[in-house]
Amino acid sequence: MHSVHFDADRKLVDFINNKVNKLELFFDNIISGEVYLRLDKSSKNENKVAEIKLALPGKEVFAKKQCKSFEEAADLACDALRRQVKKHKSKMS
Repeated sequence: MHSVHFDADRKLVDFINNKVNKLELFFDNIISGEVYLRLDKSSKNENKVAEIKLALPGKEVFAKKQCKSFEEAADLACDALRRQVKKHKSKMS
């Protein structure tokens, strides 16, 4: 997990780890994952960006979401990744 230009608190890190780890329920062969949290320089309220990349056998899936909070952005990104992981799994079988 990488937090760019700020320090993520323990609660946020634990929340995101739990979200990403739940993706293993849908596909247990996830090789690795990277999470990038950063603050966008826009003046809007929705300036929290979460980018999540997962390495699967033969493929990488990626999701990037921008919201008012890191929790919301990570939640939406994990939902998008869940759909991609399920699609990849169905193609493999």
